[in-house]
Order: sequence, then C-alpha cells, then structure tokens
Amino acid sequence: MSAKIFLVEDDPLMIRMYEKAFKLSGYEIEMAFDGEEAIAKLKTMDPRPTLVLLDIMMPKLSGFEVLKHIKQDPKLKAIPVVALTNLAGKEDAEKALGLGAVLYLVKSQYDPKQIVDKVKEILAGYTRKENIPEVKVKTKDII
Repeated sequence: MSAKIFLVEDDPLMIRMYEKAFKLSGYEIEMAFDGEEAIAKLKTMDPRPTLVLLDIMMPKLSGFEVLKHIKQDPKLKAIPVVALTNLAGKEDAEKALGLGAVLYLVKSQYDPKQIVDKVKEILAGYTRKENIPEVKVKTKDII
C-alpha cells in the first residue's frame, strides 16, 4: 500500500506541480483547496492520510488554524504535518512547529522533487519507529 499524502493548498499551479511529483514517486494524493475543506475531508477520509502537506496562507481558515484542529483531534493528531508555505519568517516557522508541525518548508527554497524527498525521509522515520521489533528477554529467578 502506498502512502497517502493530503495536500492542502489554494494555488492551482502549486497543486498540479506537487500532485505530479508525488504521483510519479508512487504516492496516492488527496487535495483540499482551503482550510475549511481540509478539516471536512480529514474528518471523513478513510483511510486517513499518512502525512499532511499544509499551506499556511489560505482562504477561510489559515494553515495555523487547520494545524491546531488536527493536533487537538484525537483521531488526527498522530498524522505528521509538514507546513509548506511562502512565509519565510522565523516567527511563522516557530509558530507552526510549536503547534505540532514536524517540518516547516518555504516553497521557494525547494522544488517539488525535493519536497517529495523530504516527505520520504519523514515517513521513513515514522515507519521505523513503529516497526521496531520488541525484544523479550527471559530471566531466571535468582535465589
């Protein structure tokens, strides 16, 4: 099963670029075009996305508001969220990371292929954590 990426972005050109890059890399991609649509889709999506790529400056609800909602929802809070934005300010990055984003990327600093690579790195880290075999050690009672 391929990973499902949920892209929340209001710029049609960006959506097409990222959709193509992720599909070429074998990912399933679902999209929302504003914050309200993102929350509505997340609540009903089955299976839930493996990772959310979230724009910050969007109509209706900002990415910050969507991120807050995701991290406050017990069913969604474990999904890693990457903020992908044009906001290059340190305060915005700190705010997004403080709200629970695992990474803050400025769109102009990466091409879509590099974004796909970053997502692969994050997902590899998450699956490694979940698939660590449990080691059971038998102990003998010492008298």
